[in-house]
Amino acid sequence: MAPAYLKGMKPSARVLILSTISFTLLFAVWLMFGVLGVPIKEELHLDTVQFSWLTAIAVLSGSIWRLPLGIWTDRVGGRRLMTLLLIATAIPTLLVSHATTFSQLMVCAFLFGIAGNSFSVGIAWNAAWADRDRQGFALGVFGAGNVGASITKLIGPALIALVPAGGIGLLPGGWRGVPVLYAALLVVMAAMLWVATPTPDRHPGSGRPLSALLAPLREVRTWRFGLYYVVVFGAYVALSLWLPAYYKRVFGLPLAKAALLTALFIFPASLLRPLGGWLSDRFGARPVTYAVFIGMLLACVPLAAPDGALGFHVGLAQFIALIEVLGIGMGLGKASVYKYIAEYFPNEVGAAGGLVGTLGALGGFVLPLGFGYLDKSSGRPESCFWIMGALVLACLVWLHTVVSGMRRRNTMRVRTLVVDAAADQVGAGA
Repeated sequence: MAPAYLKGMKPSARVLILSTISFTLLFAVWLMFGVLGVPIKEELHLDTVQFSWLTAIAVLSGSIWRLPLGIWTDRVGGRRLMTLLLIATAIPTLLVSHATTFSQLMVCAFLFGIAGNSFSVGIAWNAAWADRDRQGFALGVFGAGNVGASITKLIGPALIALVPAGGIGLLPGGWRGVPVLYAALLVVMAAMLWVATPTPDRHPGSGRPLSALLAPLREVRTWRFGLYYVVVFGAYVALSLWLPAYYKRVFGLPLAKAALLTALFIFPASLLRPLGGWLSDRFGARPVTYAVFIGMLLACVPLAAPDGALGFHVGLAQFIALIEVLGIGMGLGKASVYKYIAEYFPNEVGAAGGLVGTLGALGGFVLPLGFGYLDKSSGRPESCFWIMGALVLACLVWLHTVVSGMRRRNTMRVRTLVVDAAADQVGAGA
């Protein structure tokens, strides 16, 4: 039975609030090695490539199950699956605190990485409950749970510094205390979600054949949306993991300040998602996505250029400002991409959203590895923005090509109608 303070809320509001809180926590766990990986790297003497794999393996696990879980949510409902994910994530998260080798941490990261799949569960669940004219906003609010990536950035360094090396009671000292705290919160959240969300749940895919649910996968536009999502979400995940070490290496900042500046990037990239959903509801997904790609491309140019190559120096203040532009674009763009999905595939959000989410999250797995290998081979820390700029440009070109083709077809259709009408008038006069 729902707590008293939730009884007066609409069922859709309860689903939105509790799923968003759950997703925020799960997202924090999913990307916790972005900060914890720094002291782990020092403790285990990992090189750049090993560090890249440690942060990327959890992202891989949080990517590969998104499509089946999205479809499964449409069939059995999000209440069961979100609760199951919270409990299943708590166990390997706790085990992280006992890991002592790189191999053990890799195994734990792959297991707790299932937390990342909560996105496709929550998207399909909220799409089933939200009113059609409010879907963009609702999905944007849920997606703002991406801000969970900033939680470890904010509390991690403080906990590491405040908790004595010997720990306090059941809470171990150093970086190992963070996963213990998260494991406890995951169990508490699972209980709250199960008790407070509405029953019976909605599952729009129940009874429909699997082939019907998978129909969006045969359309090219679904894969195009997936590439867009690599830029606005995959790159967001990659930078959330990469920036703390980047700030420390390039600008010589301490971990606490590097983590705080990374959190400043995460806030707009997450919290502006509801605004992106509202703008997409009001003006359409296409103009919002256009503006996002143009803004991000303009920011990538000075970030990718060697220092001084454009006639000016990109210092810390300029770097932070440009990163904020990327974060704003990502926050708005994540919502506009999923507004596309709700418009084109209203009855297959689980499958279409699952595939797009999978592709985006796989981008979050591949990009940190690409950053690491390119950095190692080129010796240029800004090389990560070479990849970013190329991806944004590819998406902008593809979007413009599609829109131009649509305009040409519409023009031809209008011309045909005018010619037919003129012919009819001539025939009538004869």
